[in-house]
Amino acid sequence: MTTTHAGTGAETDSTAGDVPPTGSLEHADAVELLGLVAQLEHVAFARLAADSALAPTIEQRLELSRFAAAAVARRDRVLARITEIGADPVAAVRAYDAVLDDFDARTPPGSWWERLLKAYVGYGVADDFCRLAAEGLDAGSRAVVLEVLDDASHAELAVAELDAAGSADGVLTARLALWGRRLVGEALGVVQRLLVQRPALVRLVALGSASQPDAPPNAPTKLFGELTAQHTRRMARLGLTA
Repeated sequence: MTTTHAGTGAETDSTAGDVPPTGSLEHADAVELLGLVAQLEHVAFARLAADSALAPTIEQRLELSRFAAAAVARRDRVLARITEIGADPVAAVRAYDAVLDDFDARTPPGSWWERLLKAYVGYGVADDFCRLAAEGLDAGSRAVVLEVLDDASHAELAVAELDAAGSADGVLTARLALWGRRLVGEALGVVQRLLVQRPALVRLVALGSASQPDAPPNAPTKLFGELTAQHTRRMARLGLTA
């Protein structure tokens, strides 16, 4: 059966996935991560809309405006899941209202290319963290998070633009490599603060790690190792040294 959830405009299959019992620790933890993902998508919408206004070509402006609209659709899909499991979606998102404020204040881009790399590398760390934490969720919530974070269209645009620019400008490549290192350091700091402030996220990371074969006993150590490895792979796609 398909139902439309008030306040989100999104339709979901009410029989899809399991729903953690309301009031349980599993339920509270799911709401925590879903709220974070919804907030990140909302921030992505605002960022992509701003990028659309600043993009140097009309083709880029049109494409980025489409990405902004897609971020709204993804956000609403997560809000619908929060409603589906019996929680308040507005309260869940409000809990993370300023989650990236310090990161953005500490990493203002100085050029269009730095702006693109920040979107691809800096915010990519947050997405990777949510993917890894989602392994500790109930099946229904995990499916929603992984589906929402699976859209790589903006990343492909950033890679194409940065690769083309860097291949013709060695000085730009060197500057972007340094910028990427700064971004990942600041982004990992955001994750560290989240783990300190949000025990629910620590539990999800630990649950997800425990489900993996040969998992090390220290789940946060494994988490940061994986986040760093993902960052290295992103930089390598651009021919940049991590």
